[in-house]
Amino acid sequence: MTHHQSFERSESPRASHRLPLVAFSLASLLCAQQAFAFGFQDVADQAKSLAKQNYSQPESNLPDELAKLKYKDYAKIQFKADKSLWRDENLPFDLSFFHQGMHYDTPVTINEIDGPQADDVHEVKYSPDDFDFGDLKLDKSKLSDLGFAGFKVNYPINSATKQEVMVFLGASYFRVIGENMRYGLSGRGLAIDTALSSGEEFPRFKEFWIAKPEKGDKYLTIFALMDSPSMTGAYRFILRPGEDSVVDVKSRIFRRHEVTKLGVAPLTSMFLFGPSQPNGQLNYRPAIHDSNGLAVNSGDNDWLWRPLQNPKKLQVNSFDANSPRGFGLLQRSHDFHDYEDLHDRYDLRPSAWIQPTNDWGQGQVELVQIPTPNETNDNIVAYWRPTNLPGVDQPLNYDYRISWTLNEPKYHSPDNAWVSQTRRSQGEVLQDNLIRKSDGTTEFVLDFKGPNLKSLDGSNTPKANVSAGDNGDISRTEVQKNPATGGYRLTLNVKPKDSAKPIELRAYLTDGQGGALSETWSYMLQAANE
Repeated sequence: MTHHQSFERSESPRASHRLPLVAFSLASLLCAQQAFAFGFQDVADQAKSLAKQNYSQPESNLPDELAKLKYKDYAKIQFKADKSLWRDENLPFDLSFFHQGMHYDTPVTINEIDGPQADDVHEVKYSPDDFDFGDLKLDKSKLSDLGFAGFKVNYPINSATKQEVMVFLGASYFRVIGENMRYGLSGRGLAIDTALSSGEEFPRFKEFWIAKPEKGDKYLTIFALMDSPSMTGAYRFILRPGEDSVVDVKSRIFRRHEVTKLGVAPLTSMFLFGPSQPNGQLNYRPAIHDSNGLAVNSGDNDWLWRPLQNPKKLQVNSFDANSPRGFGLLQRSHDFHDYEDLHDRYDLRPSAWIQPTNDWGQGQVELVQIPTPNETNDNIVAYWRPTNLPGVDQPLNYDYRISWTLNEPKYHSPDNAWVSQTRRSQGEVLQDNLIRKSDGTTEFVLDFKGPNLKSLDGSNTPKANVSAGDNGDISRTEVQKNPATGGYRLTLNVKPKDSAKPIELRAYLTDGQGGALSETWSYMLQAANE
């Protein structure tokens, strides 16, 4: 597999914009740490001790009839709602559980924390009687020694009836939704050696502790112990469901040995096709993706937008982000007509925005894009990668907030416009007979939106700063007012000097005086043979 490594750096002066972050409430964080018998330091002590031991590969205890299940049959196994933990106690949250099956073949230990005494921490026991197996013909006598594959958190987010709002299932994966959302992209505890020829290592959460909520609580606290051949870790997740569901993450990582690549706060998503990379086959759906771009707000407050692609070869790109203010995989359109999919409702898939809450130091946001033939594969990964790590005996501390949202402008600076859509097509010229003819270029149409653009009058049209690296010739750029959006449309045409090489494109709007009005749009136009 071929890796394309691209290091993006700012080429333009930026005004100092303050990001309108969602307020971090110290009081709410403190109240989330009730007087329980078990807490984050207990998990950290276990992780530190575990890191001093040799890694023990978990063994599957799954019978063949469960291990060989296809997804359609595995989905028939449902936890009985009336068996949910805390369901009959009139609490704001309750828990239900996933059965083992398919590749979810090793159990995780799940504990309840129910008070300040040592004996108030106890394991939630698995029983096959708590599950409905549908029409599957299984011998329950073979299931008694199994365990849970994961769990889901239920909360009345859209109505008085509880529905799942957070799921932990598989390795260190978790997903979250807010009001009127559908599950889309996933978070992960940690990414190790992603997209390396040596192979990726997938840490797993091997044990959880969930603090029993009190009546009236708007949050749920979850602790997790992570383990892998290279690393162990302690995690605390404080979930606050709402219009935007928010998860505050505290992590402390211990290493058994050095790793080549560490990915912090990884996000995993799917991109098959869309207007920025149209589908090559006939399809009534204009777009199929859980996310359509990577946004990065670097430590010096530069904003960058990288539309996602489904490449023909593995593609890895890095973007400078020392002490980042935020980054995320975003779904910037939530208009049903941009997807036309009644079944999967990609318009309701949330974006995930990550904001560090301590100083992460020097590093880059890395984007990994993997070829996929269909929408069943998560082919997009993004994470922050530290430039240097301290000695292996030093723990690593990365704390951050993840906001799951359908309102992406809420997390963007209001005096800095953003790219609302990227459309790609062949370039054309209008002939004297009014018939359009291909001119051999690739044309990109970018729509910029933002409160700062609406304040511009018609005599003050923004200018475009466009670059195409060493391999691109820009034949045309045009900026026009877009009355349909209240923003501005930039059209640019580009042609490669060498068709066997990619073109790195960058573009942003300026006020004509050197001041940036928008984030920087960044796109790699792949080589013709790719």
